[in-house]
Amino acid sequence: MYGKSLARTVLLLGVQLTALWQIAAVEIYTSRVLEAVNGTDVRLKCTFSSFAPVGDSLTVTWNFRPQDGGPEQFVFYYHVNPFKPMSGRFKDRVVWDGNPERFDVSIMLWKLQFDDNGTYTCQVKNPPDVDGLIGEIRLSVVQTVRFSEIYFLALAIGSACALMVIIVIVVVLFQHFRKKRWAERAQKVVEIKSKEEERLNQEKKVAVYLEDTD
Repeated sequence: MYGKSLARTVLLLGVQLTALWQIAAVEIYTSRVLEAVNGTDVRLKCTFSSFAPVGDSLTVTWNFRPQDGGPEQFVFYYHVNPFKPMSGRFKDRVVWDGNPERFDVSIMLWKLQFDDNGTYTCQVKNPPDVDGLIGEIRLSVVQTVRFSEIYFLALAIGSACALMVIIVIVVVLFQHFRKKRWAERAQKVVEIKSKEEERLNQEKKVAVYLEDTD
């Protein structure tokens, strides 16, 4: 009878510990989906929550699964100090950008390439919390605007602006010469009228003189 009671107590304690262990699992939080431009740098953000205090036993492992398939590749490891990859595609391109005291285990990836497309996994273990889902980030590297495209765009905009300036100058010059032309015509008309009036006055004077002589 005593043995059965002890077995029940141990079993109940085991169930409670299992439930507590599940509750105490590490929780991982990531952006899930991320898009960045080819040739730029990107921050792969990963934060966590843990039942246990964060200490020297904390370990962080970053891995990478290529989008086009292939074996999983090592990206970064942290345990007290950061450990960069010594070879492979991420050599000299990944740095630690986290702060475990703030539950942040993020990394920075430099000089993105198109073959960096894929899924990045963030695994955190903080004993006794060693269970929990692995965080994932699906990174998409998109095409950057090439220099030639920028050059042609700037050239097109510059040409359009220059054409507008030329049109404005032509319109202003046309109006200027048109006004000058009208002014010259008006001046000629005035001169012709003046000469005509002078001729008429002369004719009147001659007519009056002839009448007087008669």
